[in-house]
Formats: sequence, C-alpha cells, structure tokens
Amino acid sequence: MIFMNVSRKKISFKSVIFIILLLCILTLIPCTKAYASTIEEPATSSDFSGSIGPLQFSLGSNQGEGSLSSTLQILLILTVITLAPSILIMVTSFTRIIIVLHFVRSALGTQSTPPNQVLIGLALFLTFFIMSPVFTEINTNAIEPLSAGIISEEEAFEKGVAPLRTFMLEQTDTKDIRLFLDIAGIDKVETIEEIPLTVIIPAFIISELTKAFIIGFLIYIPFIVIDMVVSSTLMSMGMMMLPPTMISMPFKILLFVLADGWNLIIGEVVKTFY
Repeated sequence: MIFMNVSRKKISFKSVIFIILLLCILTLIPCTKAYASTIEEPATSSDFSGSIGPLQFSLGSNQGEGSLSSTLQILLILTVITLAPSILIMVTSFTRIIIVLHFVRSALGTQSTPPNQVLIGLALFLTFFIMSPVFTEINTNAIEPLSAGIISEEEAFEKGVAPLRTFMLEQTDTKDIRLFLDIAGIDKVETIEEIPLTVIIPAFIISELTKAFIIGFLIYIPFIVIDMVVSSTLMSMGMMMLPPTMISMPFKILLFVLADGWNLIIGEVVKTFY
C-alpha cells in the first residue's frame, strides 16, 4: 500500500484533532480567505482583528468589495466545526470499524457490554492509528506550508485532499464508483484525478458498509453454531421453557476469551486497510 511508505512522524493528539478540523474547513470552504493578505490602514474604533491558531480574522466596517460579511464568515466556520464529526466518520476508516465492533457485541449477545462509549472510543483511536500516515502527509504537504504562507488556500486544498482521495479510492470498489458516475451522468473519465469528490465519498461509504457487513457475517458463524448446539441439546432434554440464550452466552464468552477474540478481530480489521 502507498501509505506504508509514508514516514510516520510523531504528532500529538491535539495536532491530529487540529488537522481534522482544518481539513474539514478546506474541504467544505476551499475559497475561505483565512490567509488573505492584509492592507495596512489606520485602525478605527470599529475594527477588531485577531487569530485563532493559524486562522486569522478581521472584523470591521471597511471590507473589500465582493468579500463576505463578518457575520457570514463566522457562521460558515461554525457550520464546518459542527459538521466535522460527520466528515470524520464518512471519509475515514471509522465506519467499518464501528460496525464490526457492533456486530461482535450482537453476536456475543451481551446486550450493552461493552457500552457504546467504549466501542466508539476504541473505533476513534483505531481510526487515528490507521489514518496517521494520511494525516501526516496532509500536515506536511498542506497544513504546514499554508501556515507558513508558502502556498495559497486553493493549493492547500488540492494537496490536502490528494492523500484522502487516494485512501478512499484504494478502499472503494470499482462498481460503486461506476454506480455514482452513472447517476451523475459522467460517461467516461480518463484519469483518477477526474473523478470528483462528490462521487468518491458516497462510493467509499457504500464500499465500507459492504465490507463491514461481510466481516460481521463471518463473525456471526461460530456463535450461531454454539446457539444451534445449545438449542438442540435443551430440546432433546425437554427443557422447553429454558431460554437457549441464557445457556449459550457463557459458552460464547468462553470461546471468545479462549480464542483471544479482541486481538484477532481488531488485528484483522486493521489489516484490511493495508
């Protein structure tokens, strides 16, 4: 895989969160003038300027012709921050991981154990682990040059989206891409770069759902066998009123623990991305 060759630089958890948020901003608002060059003018009492990390803002009555109002700019930024969790779920490995973990819990029949908070937290950290080469490449090629003022917002958007496009295309089935190309009315594309993000993202989501359900089916097979054995044994003994799940659950948990189930499932799910 292409991302195995990317050097894994150590980046902090805060840096990963910042990269995700800024990537969302670049994805939804590529034309945002976060680093527009400022014109030195005498400050008035109605002007207010400052910065939040690398994002610079200026609120005042003197705005250039054709620029968005300050209220609308703030509204757009807040909207992007609100949509950031959804974007994180849709364009990363999170979807496949969380669905597989829910299948594991359902196959064990343990109801709410592990709880949803544990499964979501585990899926998030596994997502950070799998996507770390992509985040590192985005940080190196787009975020750092944009922060230093070396490249423009449009160039940062193109360089920042490129690793994410490659990751999604590697995990997407061709038939799903063709489906959305047909729906969009695009008959033929010469290169991969011609495929728009509006086609890649939904195709990637469908492929992730398909693969997650296939993995879930394979996980269910050994536990269904245990349920069948327990049910047939109870019926042969005449215990019609005893719920089979009450007897089969300890055996499924025992099998899962003896087989080191978490290690096997998490390891194999992560390997499906490489």
